[in-house]
Amino acid sequence: MRYWLGVVSKEHVLIGKMEGFAQVCHGKRAPLAQMKKDDWLIYYSPGNKMGKSDLQAFTAIGRVPDDHVFQFKMFENFIPYRRKINYKLAKEVSLLSIKSKLEFTQEKNWGYQLRRGLVELSKEDYKTIANAMEVKLEDE
Repeated sequence: MRYWLGVVSKEHVLIGKMEGFAQVCHGKRAPLAQMKKDDWLIYYSPGNKMGKSDLQAFTAIGRVPDDHVFQFKMFENFIPYRRKINYKLAKEVSLLSIKSKLEFTQEKNWGYQLRRGLVELSKEDYKTIANAMEVKLEDE
C-alpha cells in the first residue's frame, strides 16, 4: 500500500469528489498509473482556482478501488486520463496548521517537489494528514 499527494486546485478537487474520480498533472496517464488498488490519495490545493496560491490546504482524501486508468472526453481536443477514487468524508486542513509535523516539509525546498503534481508520501505523513482531516485510518 502506498500513499500519494496530488496537487490540484480546490475547484477541480470538488468536481472530482462529486463525480468520484481523480485527475492529476493536466490529465496525464503516467502519474495515475503509479497508483494501485488500495493506495490512498490526498489532495493538496495550493489555491481555490488553478494558478492561485490563496489556500494551501489538504482538501480531500480517498482510496483507489481498482487498477483501472481510463480516459474521459471533457472537450473535443482534451481527453484526460482519470481513475476512480472512493472519497472519504474529511475536514479541510490548512498546511500551516500541521507543517511542522510533516516529514516532506522539513527539507529546504520542499515545495519544489509539489510541482510534479503527484508525489509519494511516507506512511507517517499520510497518518498525520489523515488524522488532522479527521479520517479514520483503515486497513493499514
